[in-house]
Amino acid sequence: MGIPKVPEWIPGLPEELGLECLTRLPYSAHPTASRVCRPWRSLLESKDFYHHRKQNGYTRNVACLVQAVAVAVELNTGPKSGAGGSPSYAIAVFDSVSGTWERLDPIPKYPNGLPMFCQVASCEGKLVVMGGWDPATYKPVTDVFVYEFTTCRWRRGRAMPSKRSFFAIGSRGSRVYIAGGHDESKNALKSAWVYDLRRDEWAELTLMSRERDECHGLVIGDEFWVVSGYGTASQGAFEGGAEALDLGSGRWRRVEGAWEEGECPRACGGGVGRDGRLVSWAELGPAVRVGTRGVNLGSRVLVMGSEYDGGSQGVFMKDGQNGKLERVSVPEEFSGFIQSGCCVEI
Repeated sequence: MGIPKVPEWIPGLPEELGLECLTRLPYSAHPTASRVCRPWRSLLESKDFYHHRKQNGYTRNVACLVQAVAVAVELNTGPKSGAGGSPSYAIAVFDSVSGTWERLDPIPKYPNGLPMFCQVASCEGKLVVMGGWDPATYKPVTDVFVYEFTTCRWRRGRAMPSKRSFFAIGSRGSRVYIAGGHDESKNALKSAWVYDLRRDEWAELTLMSRERDECHGLVIGDEFWVVSGYGTASQGAFEGGAEALDLGSGRWRRVEGAWEEGECPRACGGGVGRDGRLVSWAELGPAVRVGTRGVNLGSRVLVMGSEYDGGSQGVFMKDGQNGKLERVSVPEEFSGFIQSGCCVEI
């Protein structure tokens, strides 16, 4: 459809100049600007305007992190926790350019914290939250929620086709891909699905060649990779292979030796190295060699990890290909454990 023609986006300015001014608005100003008038809101919420901003270099990569909320922080009406005193989780947003931290409002259905072990992905400037366990009952859920940064609101997406936990997730364009994990009976899965955000529809993909519980997902080029995992009969024995889905043909291919056998794949990220193996964030330095997680922010990488088992989790930034890890200043209210995260280009 394209961006609509409006005589004056800003009174007194030509259409092109008014559109240029709105294009240059920082994403943090979008919620306020969307309340100015109906044409502005329609423009700021449209996918065509998002791609226009992206094409002209006015989008910003931020890290959206599933983070435990510090005891002193109130999510809604007071400090909360899940069943059995487990910590509550919320979405923290870190802007590496400005160095600012903020926390998104809770999902209305879960005012006291996100579903535990939920998965996150990004689609066209939006954050998508899928699955996890109900924080009050520990039962798996099929909920899908989408956060609109333009309006600062959550909305429901179509529920997942079935309950699954600890599955791989990745996104490309307006689609989110999931695969593996386990069902309610703890049976490892080899099924895969794709969620189309624009159509709010799910479609089943071809099966992987093997079951993969606690696998890790990432998109590399035109492929969705599902890394490591284990079968029902081999609980916790992470395998060294991976499977890659061609996003064009919908066919899987096996990649043997892509990952270190026996190692949890959560540290996987950054693409394929010269030796043909997937890069591990844990190799970036001794400060993050244990419990490593990473979020690729384009030219930068946000890395979380510890020096040793039981050590406190540090947050670091790495600039460019040869940059060194630099510790990130984290406010006390954002010092909780970071479980996972993704990059959202807003």
